[in-house]
Amino acid sequence: MTHKLNNLTVLGAGVLGGQIAWHSAFKGKNVVVYDLFDDALQRCRVAHQQYAAIYQAELGATDAMIGETRARLTYCSDLAEAVGQADLVIEAVPEIPETKIQVYRQMAPLLPAHTLLATNSSTLLPAQFAEATGRPDQYCALHFANMIWSMNLAEVMAHADTADDTLRAITGFAIEIGMVPIPIQKEQNGYVLNTWLVPLLNAAQTLVTNGVSTPEYIDRTYMIANRGCALGPCGIMDVIGMKTCYDVMHYWGNESQDAQLLANAAYIKQHFVDLGKLGLQTGEGYYRYPDPAYQAPDFLAVPPMDAVEELVALVRPRALAAAS
Repeated sequence: MTHKLNNLTVLGAGVLGGQIAWHSAFKGKNVVVYDLFDDALQRCRVAHQQYAAIYQAELGATDAMIGETRARLTYCSDLAEAVGQADLVIEAVPEIPETKIQVYRQMAPLLPAHTLLATNSSTLLPAQFAEATGRPDQYCALHFANMIWSMNLAEVMAHADTADDTLRAITGFAIEIGMVPIPIQKEQNGYVLNTWLVPLLNAAQTLVTNGVSTPEYIDRTYMIANRGCALGPCGIMDVIGMKTCYDVMHYWGNESQDAQLLANAAYIKQHFVDLGKLGLQTGEGYYRYPDPAYQAPDFLAVPPMDAVEELVALVRPRALAAAS
């Protein structure tokens, strides 16, 4: 027998937490968005206004459907109030183990007995947090992709003590909100999606950090080699959010003592996070939004001959530096 998961609480009003909340409400769920900080909730409200326009343009949502979605959403900075009626809580707080553990421990005594828990962690394992939840059998991972309305996958990962009924209910929830469940057969940092995506983004960031190429040319290379894709790795980083990219690279750089990963994290912190340029969320990262350069019709076009000198100028200084 499975639970009916109609009342959802999303912990964390960041980029993906906000997307999960909006999309679940659009699909008929009652949703509470929780964040400790009121300014994060306000940014989430602004993002939801943007999603309304996207859902109308890309999914054909009517004004009535958008109104019903908004009516199902509540924003809250009181944890007890946020989770008090939840059938399912999806944790989408920063990718920092200590932060996640603290949230789970604070939440554990506040939850109704029937409430299920899922982590949306992008690289960490549910086993790392199962004990802190206070209900390990009612806990697993449910990881979404950014741009949830079009990249509609949800990776389901258990840990050793996850109950089958929990997996049935959460997999069913994913289907109800229009996701394609991706079963993960064993615990794996990065699941399926981020096992290949994180190395791709790290490789792109390495090219930027080390001065090998520019974000635009890195993305052009990727988009030409993968004709038909909408954006390249630097654009993807903007969509994910620079704070999340920093958290992941900083954590795994320290875990593996990887000097390049740490250098990449430091670059992102200095050039983006410290300046409040968090990507699509704030209107600027590697690109400026709402009209990033990679969406221009001529972004992948063969350049005109009068661009030769500009291109050579990009090559020559690096070639000379490498030779010296």
